[in-house]
Amino acid sequence: MIGESRIKQLHEFLDGYSKEELIWINGYLSGIVMNAKDNGATQINSNEPKAAAIKKITLVFGTETGNSKRLATQLAAVAKKKGVNAKLVGLDQYGVNDLTKEDYFFVVISTQGEGEPPIPAKKFYDHIHENQLSLPDLKFSVLALGDSSYPLFCKTGEDVDTQLSKFGATRVVPLQKCDVDYEEEALQWFEKVLHVVEAKVQVSLGAPAAIITKKTTGKKYYTGTILTNINLNDRGSNKQTYHIEIGANELIAYEPGDTIGIIPRNQQEVVEKIIALTGIDANLEIATAKVTAPVAELLTQHLNICYLLTSTVKKYAAIIQQEIPDTRMDLVDLLRIYPVKDAAQFEAIVKILLPISPRLYSVSSSPAAHGESEVHITVARNQFLEEDAQRFGLCSEFLGDQPVGSAITFYVHKDKNFKLPAADKDVIMIGPGTGIAPFRAFLAERDATGAPGRNWFFFGEQHFTTDFLYQTEIQNYVQTGVLSKIDLAFSRDQQEKVYVQHRMKQQATELYTWIDSGASVFISGTKDPMSKEVELALLQIIEEKGKKTTEEATQYLDNLKKEGRYEKDVY
Repeated sequence: MIGESRIKQLHEFLDGYSKEELIWINGYLSGIVMNAKDNGATQINSNEPKAAAIKKITLVFGTETGNSKRLATQLAAVAKKKGVNAKLVGLDQYGVNDLTKEDYFFVVISTQGEGEPPIPAKKFYDHIHENQLSLPDLKFSVLALGDSSYPLFCKTGEDVDTQLSKFGATRVVPLQKCDVDYEEEALQWFEKVLHVVEAKVQVSLGAPAAIITKKTTGKKYYTGTILTNINLNDRGSNKQTYHIEIGANELIAYEPGDTIGIIPRNQQEVVEKIIALTGIDANLEIATAKVTAPVAELLTQHLNICYLLTSTVKKYAAIIQQEIPDTRMDLVDLLRIYPVKDAAQFEAIVKILLPISPRLYSVSSSPAAHGESEVHITVARNQFLEEDAQRFGLCSEFLGDQPVGSAITFYVHKDKNFKLPAADKDVIMIGPGTGIAPFRAFLAERDATGAPGRNWFFFGEQHFTTDFLYQTEIQNYVQTGVLSKIDLAFSRDQQEKVYVQHRMKQQATELYTWIDSGASVFISGTKDPMSKEVELALLQIIEEKGKKTTEEATQYLDNLKKEGRYEKDVY
């Protein structure tokens, strides 16, 4: 038996460790027990570092899809195996005031949408941008994950790196920016970090895989069925916006303000063309880094075959030993222009393809109103031009094509900040286009629960007759009093374009009165330019109607953010 004093020491030692760390410690101690001698004396490999050599490092991660957490967890496991005391914590759990107490501080963080920090990292991100800190003793490095197909590649990581340096912290390893195929760059960063903390080992991303399981991501995956899939835009519209209802045979743990992550599937006809072009057996099983499955299943459900990164195209060129210009192409087009020699060569190409990434969509339903085993989303078909060719977003195209009865896999991503206030508090919602999604959920929730707080909605689109999303529902909320006020901006129904920020300025006096009386303000939709112009309009209204200087208006809005009364869900 172990004495009470030892138990107390053990609790003190384990205090503050995360779940992932405790899992690793459990496995480590199990190994010691298995090798313990009969006399009770535990023999630890003499090659392990002595206690005096242990250094303390803190590894933090900010993630939406789980990649940052996976990488940080792997590094923590390797570091601890080599005798380094590594504290692993998500930025949503990190105490921002602890920065001044840190010695080595390593950040693994992704970038969302148009340069936004992941939701769990927002509190930390805002703290280091809104406060002046002094961190002369801090030694740090940042691993930034991103997608180079977006203009603000790895911006969140860059911002964190810049701010920590401004505070006097020492950058011990240069900022490492990683694209979607991040393994090689992340590996190099891992090695440099471990070298700095005197754990000179050859790192293998696969080494600690025993503790990296699906469960450690914290996601629960649901299998649902498409119940409804309708185009909300009327005939003659330039847009296609789908209202999609998904049902499950179990309760779905979500709230208004959350998002769901969906992993799309590639089009069957495209996969069939690829198989025909290569001559490969569709049933041939191939082992990729994450899954072993028949090639047809891999190309349909697991691997990205659309708009390949230039780095993937370069690997393709190396395999077929041909010169290919630096460009992004669909796999089927690559195969047509630069064909493979045989099925074996294509098998090698399959292994370099990246996994399909999940896409996040704001929930547009309420469990209280629509049932706890049903979730709704509002999806705009994403269309864009690339090298004079019309392209469509993989997931929006996939979802738009799904007939009723189709099976779909999804998970819920919780948003702790974008949440309705207390039932008696007033709410101002600004959401043009598909930005209406979370506010449909908000209104349904407040209606179903009988919340007494007032609701004001600003909505905008191109045309009233073809693009007023959820028009009947919104008009019913006005008639029943759930919506206290509504202001609409249809930009192309008159010669001069009118947007939601113009309607806000027209209602400036009352809008400021609501805000100054305690209303919460929510913005949803595109970040650029909508959310920026809406925020500028808010600042102007606060300055003018609150009789404040520009600096005072900025501080007023900052205070709203700190109070949780100004939240954005933009992309």
